[in-house]
Amino acid sequence: MKILVINAGSSSLKYQLMNMTTNEIMAVGVCERIGIDGGIITHKTLDGTKITENLELPTHKEALARVTALLTEGKSAVIANLSEIDAVGHRAVHGGETYSKSTLINEDVIKHLENLTYLAPLHHPAQISVIKICQEILGSNVKHVAVFDTAFHQTMSPAAYTYSTPYEYYEKYGVRRYGAHGTSHMYVADRCSVLMNKDIKDLKIITCHLGNGCSITAVDGGKSVDTSM
Repeated sequence: MKILVINAGSSSLKYQLMNMTTNEIMAVGVCERIGIDGGIITHKTLDGTKITENLELPTHKEALARVTALLTEGKSAVIANLSEIDAVGHRAVHGGETYSKSTLINEDVIKHLENLTYLAPLHHPAQISVIKICQEILGSNVKHVAVFDTAFHQTMSPAAYTYSTPYEYYEKYGVRRYGAHGTSHMYVADRCSVLMNKDIKDLKIITCHLGNGCSITAVDGGKSVDTSM
């Protein structure tokens, strides 16, 4: 099975094509400055081939079109055609209170993501657009899955996620702590338990996500119990 993993930002698109049978990353890359002058794509393959292109990327649609070409054409190709891609995993920044795990994408999920745009106005429009473009490019036989950054934090108690503001703000507008970077915190906690050679259910761990955005999370028995975001 080959899975294309996509992380769409407001002006960027990161991707990896993974062979789940061999556990290899066949290709990895990033499109930067989408919608901004001076677009650039960096594409690397398993055999060490690296391609850097400077080209205008008006929208995510042009970025995805170039990515699919790099995956299938010329010296950068790692698959013969797009039909070899079995599924696409999409990073989704916000799942609200609805999604506590990765979810198979259908029309109802897309509509729900659109309704949650007010919680992630910089990210959701691009991510929803990319999901629709991928569905169009790859066809109806390819499954698409949304992996929510907020899902890992849905185990927090009301005491942890409720802000000390009027409760009606939460009831009317959904104002609460949702958490961020959940996929990162979940992976780091799990990897920590492996390196310690201990069952994660027996551990209390503080995980740190350090990047363009930063957050820390308290993980008790493998579950998020509090977070800084």
